[in-house]
Amino acid sequence: MSKNKEKSELALREKDEIKRNEGEHIRPGIRYSPRVDIYETEQAISLIADLPGVAEEDLDIDLDDRSLTITGQVKEPDSHRHSVYTEYGIGGFNRSFKLGDSIDRSKINASLKDGVLTLILPKADRLKPRKIEITS
Repeated sequence: MSKNKEKSELALREKDEIKRNEGEHIRPGIRYSPRVDIYETEQAISLIADLPGVAEEDLDIDLDDRSLTITGQVKEPDSHRHSVYTEYGIGGFNRSFKLGDSIDRSKINASLKDGVLTLILPKADRLKPRKIEITS
């Protein structure tokens, strides 16, 4: 398989409804697994998640011993609107990530803008590259 084809196949993913065999829902309604892009630099790992329709007050990011969990809820549209055609299903979002020891948990930063959640997970100082000075 060519590198370009492999890269494009990894990049394509539709909004998937979470299946029942992946755990039980504790909130009513449909739950989705949001699309997430993950980038790594020498300094940090960045998670960029699509959470369309989720307001900041309806978003929870929980960190426990080894897991980072994103939970968001999209509110139903105003009842006075009559839907003519829809392509976007209303429901909540859940996604969990296992974290290794390389992340400095005390410095994780999150921002939400226009339905896009950006999480910056800085690497622990002991794992960042450093220059060794030579002494004589």
